[in-house]
Amino acid sequence: MESLVCVAVWAVTLAMVMAFTMWAYRWSHPKANGRLPPGSLGLPLLGETLHFFAPNPTCDVSPFVKERLGRYGNIFKTSIVGRSVVVSADPDLNYYVFQQEGKLFESWYPDTFTEIFGRDNVGSLHGFIYKYLKTLVLRLYGQENLKAVLLSETDRACRASLASWASRPVIELKDAISTMIFDLTAKKLISYEPSKSPDNLRKNFVAFIRGLISFPVDIPGTAYHECMQGRKNAMKVLKKMMQERMADTGRQSEDFFDVLIEEMRREKPVMTEAIALDLMFVLLFASFETTALALTLGVKLLAENPRVLQALTEEHEAIVSNRKDKDAGLTWAEYKSMTFTSQVILEIVRLANIVPGIFRKALQDIEFKGYTIPAGWGVMVCPPAVHLNPEIYEDPLAFNPWRWQDKVEITGGTKHFMAFGGGLRFCVGTDLSKVLMATFIHCLVTKYRWRTVKGGNIVRTPGLSFPDGFHVQLFPKS
Repeated sequence: MESLVCVAVWAVTLAMVMAFTMWAYRWSHPKANGRLPPGSLGLPLLGETLHFFAPNPTCDVSPFVKERLGRYGNIFKTSIVGRSVVVSADPDLNYYVFQQEGKLFESWYPDTFTEIFGRDNVGSLHGFIYKYLKTLVLRLYGQENLKAVLLSETDRACRASLASWASRPVIELKDAISTMIFDLTAKKLISYEPSKSPDNLRKNFVAFIRGLISFPVDIPGTAYHECMQGRKNAMKVLKKMMQERMADTGRQSEDFFDVLIEEMRREKPVMTEAIALDLMFVLLFASFETTALALTLGVKLLAENPRVLQALTEEHEAIVSNRKDKDAGLTWAEYKSMTFTSQVILEIVRLANIVPGIFRKALQDIEFKGYTIPAGWGVMVCPPAVHLNPEIYEDPLAFNPWRWQDKVEITGGTKHFMAFGGGLRFCVGTDLSKVLMATFIHCLVTKYRWRTVKGGNIVRTPGLSFPDGFHVQLFPKS
């Protein structure tokens, strides 16, 4: 009897091992109607997620991507957080993906990213509803409103913030810039003023950001859990605000949130409560975090490259010297005249690579350069691998704004530059981001000097961060 039990246990164990082996083999050798790109899908379910999130303490392409580019070429397959993905560092494929938005590809992010930003976030919406939301947002962030309203408000915010920082012995620059931009944009979006609100909304977004690009394990103590709690708390504030405004039928329109509520009150509304809340959440996050990171890196790069700083300062001092009133605010004509500043901004965002990957999903089997991208697979366009490619940019890790001299002005994504995305989903906040950066730079270099006190080290996991902060001291110019 005992021997029969042993045989039965052995048979069951063998069957389980064989079943797992077959499942693991099917995982690592997926079927496709053609030739899949080279690469590995890693371990079942886990894939190569741990390698993808490994920290990288440089501005260079992440080791995860760089190693695979050397092994497989500019197009390879992998698996991240349970999804099969084709990673592209190929400029032609990247451009093709952007141009075929809504035809062969659609915007897509792994399920964990969707949980973070909301099921109805603008990145997960397609077709008419996406175009509708984009049109609404451009009423706020488009050039017309930038020129008429936002430029002067940005100029005042930068002047006031820098003056305040100069009165302190030291500031942590990333946090200071984030606060300045958040307060500016939150006021335009939801009339939020921290001194008058019982809710520390920015604190929730800081918690959200810490775990935004982290390994997706939602248990207490992890960065991902902190991220999800930050989102939950921020959404509570926004939902309460929406309910109060919906109940106040006599309220006059004061900000962008009111615009969305007006849309919800239409006879046949396209806007839903879920879409409005997720849109406000994404706009509040995107409006300040990416620009603050880029500006912090920019100030660090300027401090390390005195020749660039000198040329930049000369351009801005010339603008001031041509004013009748030296203390007047920045004008649109002055902003548009900043030729070298524009080159500096392009170089900063090229090196910053704030967005490590832009995701799309194949809507059908797609053949490209001899490879098949199966329907349903994700595609990760990898901007850093293009921006730091020595065959495209000479000495790519060097901070050299002059490389953009005499180049055609970039007004959208190109094969070789996609810091703001590309195609139909080119970032609607691009112009705002450029205005913020140019205005801050103008106020900084014309009125202040600065020295690095400590920090400034960067880490990519794979998003950009300053784990030790970047602490500086500001000195007013005499």
